[in-house]
Amino acid sequence: MGFPHPSHPKETPVLSKYFGDAAARSFRGWVERGGYEGLKKALGMTPEAVVEEMKASGLRGRGGAGFPTGLKWSFMPKDDGKPHYLVCNADESEPGTFKDREIMRWTPHALIEGCAVGCHAIGAECCYIYIRGEFTEPWHVMSAAVEEAYAHNALGENVFGSGKRIEVVLHRGAGAYICGEETALMNSLEGKRGNPRIKPPFPAQAGLFALPTTINNVETLAAVPHILTRGAAWYKGLCLGNPKSTGTKLISVCGHVMRPGNYEITLGTPMKELIFDMCGGMRPGRTLKAVIPGGSSVPLMTPEEVDQCATDYEGIVACGSMLGSGGMIVMDDSTDIVYEIYRLAKFYAHESCAQCTQCREGTAWTTKILARILSGQGKSSDLDLLLDLSENMTGKTICVLSDSCAAPIVSGIQKFRADFEAYLSRATAPVLALA
Repeated sequence: MGFPHPSHPKETPVLSKYFGDAAARSFRGWVERGGYEGLKKALGMTPEAVVEEMKASGLRGRGGAGFPTGLKWSFMPKDDGKPHYLVCNADESEPGTFKDREIMRWTPHALIEGCAVGCHAIGAECCYIYIRGEFTEPWHVMSAAVEEAYAHNALGENVFGSGKRIEVVLHRGAGAYICGEETALMNSLEGKRGNPRIKPPFPAQAGLFALPTTINNVETLAAVPHILTRGAAWYKGLCLGNPKSTGTKLISVCGHVMRPGNYEITLGTPMKELIFDMCGGMRPGRTLKAVIPGGSSVPLMTPEEVDQCATDYEGIVACGSMLGSGGMIVMDDSTDIVYEIYRLAKFYAHESCAQCTQCREGTAWTTKILARILSGQGKSSDLDLLLDLSENMTGKTICVLSDSCAAPIVSGIQKFRADFEAYLSRATAPVLALA
């Protein structure tokens, strides 16, 4: 997946238009492709007008929550006399998600431009881009692009002669999944342990360095210049029937499909069309068994749910899951669902910051129970115990890591119970050996 696949006719390339085009990485190349026109336009507008343009476009956060971007920007206090900060969450540690990485690899100036516009809109003079520690190539590409942006007056004390000061600072993470959570990310930026914070206060009130802060995802900010250049009405027109889900979305498709990769679709595209048409469907002789549509932390979907699902925020919720980060994990009938859920639970148990009892103990115990089932030593009461544990892990912790572990467990038992019962009845041979 290192090099982008050829664009499919049913895709809507906006953010991904120049993926694979090495010349688009440079400042000159980006300007030749229309880059920085959005920032120049924004600098000629009031911050309030930029915020209203984002509201009118319907752009929603592409990192997972789907919160309206313009509304989030409007929460920043006005004329409070305090420094404001913009933080770009480029940690992208959600399993199954690899789209922010490609934006940084191929179109780094799109992200820098979006960060600069965001700074102007919220009254910030500094943006921190927090990049996942394992992203070696994106780090080098982004570092070179930031240097170029300063050299060409796109960043610095007097951006494009506007009198506006905008600084961008890159910060490298250390590989902790929990630092993808916005408040843990801010703690990490401050040099503290990456533990999530209790809210309130919310970041717009007291965020980075206890000052007003807005946190946006890479894909969200990269979309901003396109909206300013081409207009909110154009972006809002990119939807298929649902006015609450506008624009395009990068979907990272991995697993048992013929053509895995990043696909940029108009929100509302039928999920069945994405998987079977754009991605080429299942491997020869195999059928679809399950899909995790939004990164590993959302509920599983059955083939029947996929058949009727529109790939947008509301459409996937109506089918019992969430769009999340857009990391789509596709599993065919060769998949051992119980084992895959165990792998996910083990991941979350390892990545828990251990701050909340329900998460620290719950992720550990669900992993142990799933391992017991997979070893052939499961009890008939284990499924009810897993559901009970999951209930106590959901909605009761500082962040949603605990919920993220519970979601595939609960949906797996509800929708693929026969797979669990096959292990409990010994119809399926054990695949783990307990010490």
